[in-house]
Amino acid sequence: MNRHAPEQDINEDDLQIHPPKRSAAGVKAVTVALERGWSQAGVSRTVKSMLRVNQHHGFDCPGCAWPESITGKRSPAEFCENGAKAIAEESTTRVVDAAFWAEHSLAELDSKTEYWLGSQGRIAEPVVIRPGETHYSPISWVDAFALIGEHVNATTPDRCVFYTSGRTANETAFMYQLFARSLGTNNLPDCSNMCHESSGSALNPTIGIGKGTVSLEDIHEAQLVLVVGQNPGTNHPRMLSALRDCKNNGGKVVAVNPLPEAGLLNFKDPQSLSGVVGGGTDIADEFLQIKVGGDLALFQALGHLLLEEEKRQPGTVVDRAFLEAQTDGFEAYAEARATLDWAETERATGLSRIEITKVAGMLAASKGTIICWALGLTQQPHSVDTLREIINLLLLQGNFGKRGAGACPVRGHSNVQGDRTMGIWEKPSEGFLAALDKEFGFTTPREHGYDSVETQHALEKGDVDVFVSMGGNFAAAGSDTVALEEGLKRAGLTVHISTKPNRAHVVHGKTSLILPTLGRTDTDDKHPGGRQILSVEDSMSVIHSTQGRLTPVSEHLLSEPVIVARMAQAVLGDGHPVDWRAMAEDYDVVRDHISRVIPGFEDFNARVRTKNGFVLPNPPRDTRTFATDIGKARFTVSPLEYLEAPAGHLILQTVRSHDQYNTTFYGLDDRYRGISDGRRVILVHEDDLSELGFADRDMVDVISTFAGTERRADKFRLVAYPTAKGCAAAYFPEANALVHRELVARISNTPGYKAMTVRFVKHGEAVKHGEAVRHGEAVSETAGI
Repeated sequence: MNRHAPEQDINEDDLQIHPPKRSAAGVKAVTVALERGWSQAGVSRTVKSMLRVNQHHGFDCPGCAWPESITGKRSPAEFCENGAKAIAEESTTRVVDAAFWAEHSLAELDSKTEYWLGSQGRIAEPVVIRPGETHYSPISWVDAFALIGEHVNATTPDRCVFYTSGRTANETAFMYQLFARSLGTNNLPDCSNMCHESSGSALNPTIGIGKGTVSLEDIHEAQLVLVVGQNPGTNHPRMLSALRDCKNNGGKVVAVNPLPEAGLLNFKDPQSLSGVVGGGTDIADEFLQIKVGGDLALFQALGHLLLEEEKRQPGTVVDRAFLEAQTDGFEAYAEARATLDWAETERATGLSRIEITKVAGMLAASKGTIICWALGLTQQPHSVDTLREIINLLLLQGNFGKRGAGACPVRGHSNVQGDRTMGIWEKPSEGFLAALDKEFGFTTPREHGYDSVETQHALEKGDVDVFVSMGGNFAAAGSDTVALEEGLKRAGLTVHISTKPNRAHVVHGKTSLILPTLGRTDTDDKHPGGRQILSVEDSMSVIHSTQGRLTPVSEHLLSEPVIVARMAQAVLGDGHPVDWRAMAEDYDVVRDHISRVIPGFEDFNARVRTKNGFVLPNPPRDTRTFATDIGKARFTVSPLEYLEAPAGHLILQTVRSHDQYNTTFYGLDDRYRGISDGRRVILVHEDDLSELGFADRDMVDVISTFAGTERRADKFRLVAYPTAKGCAAAYFPEANALVHRELVARISNTPGYKAMTVRFVKHGEAVKHGEAVRHGEAVSETAGI
């Protein structure tokens, strides 16, 4: 196997299109997983890591946040194909060392894609680039931290921003937010701002907690599971096993999505005989191919139909005892849903009345329903209202605090939920800040900080002097990427705590540091007390330990807690009341602090070392109570809203490929959708192509319109695909340049990655006057549609 980094970058002319698959996983998933591991890390490191991933006292997969069972026996292979790819990327023996940076100038790296950059390997030592320099070059850790201290202390706290990626472990996240607040700022944007912020914004006021209310076992026992706006076959494949178990127990599954995704059609479990030689398990009993943005209309219609059925058969649908004891606002909700305009509902959803009524009947018959969702629902202007409507539907039938029922926002990144629990948030509660003050003996700032979108605005205005990124790839993950990149270049110092090269390292501040860190798979044993453990929180609020066992590829890597502690010492000095050194030397010290600050973490150090970890308190699930401001769950009423494109336009959503995890590309094979060796594609219904005057495989430039302005992204290939009519799909981050930075979800401020109004022009057609072209993308502030 070739463990050398690829020399060639993506050539979009090599694009291949095949019919979409009708099933997911199977033997192919196993062979791909093994090949990726062996080619990156070799047989020995691959086998060693695969035997430890998601096992008791092993390491948590750096991919998705799907949980492991805490009651049953775990499989020896407790990982999926994409988890194996994530592990291969981290455990690779490829290294990016001083020779790499000397060979490749910044100008050359600027021309490379995310795929090429990420494929080069693990960063082996700290590097720096200063104003006027053309190459990154090595810097000692001592000098790197001194440089950070110099820049931070030369400005004010409100001009410093501390971004966090979901990969960050609980202990690191706690120290990181403590550092920012010790400095005097709540500028703590994170990747949650760009994905599930809408979920928390909907859940907290309605049920009193911003997390899901189910366990893995609940999914197994549910009578009905709705999987809405998500693609588990690619984004969290182990969920397919849970859905399969639900089906085997007599439950039913409804898939609601604009794209027919292979994993929701059929699942071939490679660890079962039927998955290897048989036909697998058909997952979705019903598939509602909804228009992008039509989900609010769907859930309002389902609520209307359930109330109508309750009128016909009183006491058979609505849990009136639960409503009277535990909820508020039902009467207003029932009045709002008493009537329904079916013509507009069908127009909004693209679904027929018959399809919607059939699913309503399944809901009415179910005594235990779970509704799962992901980013397909969270990244539109009316996302929060849509998710509130889901809560209305669950409340109506009392689907909280009983087995096989509840709300299930499926987090897509390992420990993104734990980071928020640890205080990574720009709008912290008073209770959390007061607990920090008491524990550490100083007063933390109360003024809210920047979220991710507000950070982008601040960068653009030149209001950020220091930008620190704990993991992640902010430059590629954000919306309106041309403007975002220009904003990052205005910062005085950017600091990237990273494992591999990415786009953010190229579009950096005037001075830029890249600080290489240990990954989940790496042994962390350079401490007085020996090898350390960290902890994470999964999508079901389970806290468990993670401990890598692979030898790091470089002796110059530091762990994230050590990097945070040394940054804090360099900035705050020795007189600060927080003992940073003690936390860096022994992570038990961090956990002791957490146990006294965050409810639910009492006796943290002992409980995290138990076989299955522990589950955080969850009032809706545990006691059927709701810690809202009124002490009850809250029904809400929202007006009907949906996305509708004007003539000649479509509604575009961004999606991942199967060979992708967030902004990391493992390869160029979107196997289930039949697309390989290229990424600049737009999936469009064949009828829409015909009506718009285009044909399959036409090369086009894409123009988005928002609030009288336009964004342009060049050279995309149109692909006829069975998506919902009136809709289109493209991969992110390639399509992020089309998302205006002010196209966001109300309340949550999440970018509208699934709400773009776009049109196509033939590739190379004249650019309008005033448009500035850069990297094949253009930004126009001229009047548009």
